[in-house]
Amino acid sequence: MVTKKIYLIRHGQTDYNLKGVVQGSGIDAPLNQNGRNQAKTFFEAYKDISFEKVFYTGLQRTRQSVEGFIEKGLPHEAVPDLNEISWGRYEGLPMTPEQNGYYQNMLKRWSSGDLEYAIEGGESPIIVAKRLSRGIKHVLNQPEKQILVCMHGRAMRVLLSVLLGYDLRYMDVFKHRNLGLYLLHQHQSGSFRLEKYNCGEHFNLQK
Repeated sequence: MVTKKIYLIRHGQTDYNLKGVVQGSGIDAPLNQNGRNQAKTFFEAYKDISFEKVFYTGLQRTRQSVEGFIEKGLPHEAVPDLNEISWGRYEGLPMTPEQNGYYQNMLKRWSSGDLEYAIEGGESPIIVAKRLSRGIKHVLNQPEKQILVCMHGRAMRVLLSVLLGYDLRYMDVFKHRNLGLYLLHQHQSGSFRLEKYNCGEHFNLQK
């Protein structure tokens, strides 16, 4: 028996996304016009789903992405423990060739199992997994059965690995896009099953 349905989405586009600038948890950027349009498109496609509560992170781009549901009067809550990974001193900087090389090397170290490794001043996957585990435990301990959760790309990869029992070395198998949807079912045993993977079919309906 399914005990909870989690509709998990990434926030809409920001100007930082558009320009390829690292945001992380330290940059509280708003959605740009395209991001607001993406949020509206998602809302129109899913506004008739009987969500019982909406959750978002402590950063405004996630709340703005689910504003349509909040305006409907749905109960909602910010959960800062679900925030994006901290990218430390790289936050807010354009991705130069040198920085991209550093980033790719970091991903290689993570995929090889060096999950304690963090960008200078930032968080490691292990630290993020512990923080996200606290955040999602808070969410799952609430009585609502059908919920909408809006998060961030890297944090989603870590959280999906935690919920589905994946080794964090393989977190990059979980792709993401702005307002892409993962649908998860939690069963009485506590295990999760993935029903939709980075789904963007709602955008096709607008074409």
